[in-house]
Amino acid sequence: MAMICGTSTCHMAISKQPLFVPGVWGPCLSAMVPGMWLNEGGQSATGRLIDHMVKGHAAYTQLQERAQQRFPLTDENIFSYLNNHLSLMATSGSVDLLGSSLHVWPDFHGNRSPLADPTLRGMVIGLPLSQTLDDLALLYLATIQSLALGTLQILEAMKEAGHDIRTLFLCGGLSKNALFVQIHANATALPVVLPDQTEAVLIGAAVLGACASQDYSTVQEAMERMAKVGKVVQPDCELQSFYERKYKVFLRLFAHQREYQALMNQR
Repeated sequence: MAMICGTSTCHMAISKQPLFVPGVWGPCLSAMVPGMWLNEGGQSATGRLIDHMVKGHAAYTQLQERAQQRFPLTDENIFSYLNNHLSLMATSGSVDLLGSSLHVWPDFHGNRSPLADPTLRGMVIGLPLSQTLDDLALLYLATIQSLALGTLQILEAMKEAGHDIRTLFLCGGLSKNALFVQIHANATALPVVLPDQTEAVLIGAAVLGACASQDYSTVQEAMERMAKVGKVVQPDCELQSFYERKYKVFLRLFAHQREYQALMNQR
């Protein structure tokens, strides 16, 4: 499954035969690869949600000051600083485990897939009264984990409909965030492949151009010759039990929100 990760995320899987997945668009013939059927799931807000959580926090000004001391002040370096800060907080064990008591339901802008419900809204469980830089880092971590669990939910819907998905291919701005990539591998228990080219979308346009100019006879041939694997990130198998439990919490957050909606709609 290919994930184009930016402000929002598209989850794109192809198959030889048409597969109908509830809450996922398609199947559409030749929409991405000629002769193949495409299903496209998605998350309404990913990079936008991470920005919202980080930049809206009381400790964001402190984060900017700290990051500027170490790097030129850019959004990318702010997140690099947060990733490093989380590593320092995880004095024993994995960074992922820091998210044990803080849980996020990420649909602040509604759910695109697989629930297809624009009325859903975000939830955060486990907030303390303090608003330190550590608290900001933990909220950032929990947000990324929730997005990865949302991807897992889309994956499960696609697999149930007949897709055989064993690898994730990530591109887009968020694929440059090492923590985002590793957590997606850990939460889904799948290897994540990153492209050799930093701007994979431009390579895709070049692939189509090469076919239009008849340098290659098929899109598949052009893809094979022009697109290269850069890095493969493997999941940490020791975290499988942790993410199985965190996914159960994730699904209960959705169930609770539906329950609360039903209670408030009673007359």
